Amino acid sequence: MTSPGKPKVLVCDDEPQILRALRVILRDAGFEAVPAETAEEALDLVAVRPPDAAIIDLVLPDLDGVELCARLREWSEMPIIVLSAVGEEDSKVRALAAGADDYITKPFGPRELHLTPTEFDLLRLLARNRGRLMTHRELLLSVWGAGYSDDTQVLRAHIANLRRKIEPTSGPRYIRTDPGVGYRFAA
Repeated sequence: MTSPGKPKVLVCDDEPQILRALRVILRDAGFEAVPAETAEEALDLVAVRPPDAAIIDLVLPDLDGVELCARLREWSEMPIIVLSAVGEEDSKVRALAAGADDYITKPFGPRELHLTPTEFDLLRLLARNRGRLMTHRELLLSVWGAGYSDDTQVLRAHIANLRRKIEPTSGPRYIRTDPGVGYRFAA
C-alpha cells in the first residue's frame, strides 16, 4: 500500500536482500519504495502509478536494465539511477546513453542514495526544468512554500548539500549558479 504524502521510488532488482535494503534506506530518508523483481513488473507499475524516481538493476531476469531504462525514458523524465554489480565503463556508458541519470556500483553505501525529501524535490524541480534559469523565489515557493519566498539562505544550504551528494569533486557540473538570480540544471 502506498502513502499519498511520501515521494515514491520504483526499485527494480531481482535480489530480495537488495530490495529489502533499499526499502529501509528509502524509508529512513522519507521515501516510499515501490518494489519490482522484473522489468515487466516495473513497466506495469510505472504505467499504473508513475513514481517520482526509479532505481533499477542492470541485470534482470527478463530484460536488460539498459533496455528498461530506455523504455522508461520514452515517456518519462523521472530521475533514473542504475544500480549494478557490473562496474565496467562500457556498461555505465550504455546505461547513461539510454537515459539513466546516474550509475552506482554494488556494493554501495546508504549515503550514495540518501537524498532527503526536500533535496529530492529541489533536484526534481531543477531537472524537470533542465537548462532553464529557475529564480531563487521560484524555487523557494515551489519547494518550501510562501513562508520561505525570500529565504535564500535555506535554498543555498540545500543546494550546497545537494552538490556535495551529486556533483563530481572537480566542481559543479549539473547545478549551475546564476549569481544573485538563481540556478539551472545543466545535465
